[in-house]
Amino acid sequence: MFGADRNGPQPEASVARAPFAFPRRRLVRVFDAVLVGAIAAVALAGCGFADGPGTLIVDPGRYSVYHCNDLTARSKSLLAREQELRNLMDKASEGSGGTVIGALAYRSDYEAVKTEQKLVQRTAAEKKCDLVAPASNFQSDQTIR
Repeated sequence: MFGADRNGPQPEASVARAPFAFPRRRLVRVFDAVLVGAIAAVALAGCGFADGPGTLIVDPGRYSVYHCNDLTARSKSLLAREQELRNLMDKASEGSGGTVIGALAYRSDYEAVKTEQKLVQRTAAEKKCDLVAPASNFQSDQTIR
């Protein structure tokens, strides 16, 4: 009886909590659910584009003013860049956890290059260019007389 009287009445554990306290476990569950939902939304958003998720990065009208010579040169440089990125992702996937690191580091660039390749091919088809032929007698490079 001597110790209880000196300190006054002791509050119970349920009274000590703030009336609007949000339990930490519940907060973590809500955060996890929002995070999973956001990841799913981003992943599914890429499926809605005809040319892939790189469409967000690449301007669709970028190659409309290019001549066939320019389209051929750009196509060759994009093929080289795609091969370089693919090699880097393959090299990264050899180590433990490298697949995730390779995807984080190189996947967005790889998707952008693939999208640019599709745009170059589409523009070349519209202009009736042959991307594999030598750059000598292209129809769109001739002047109108």
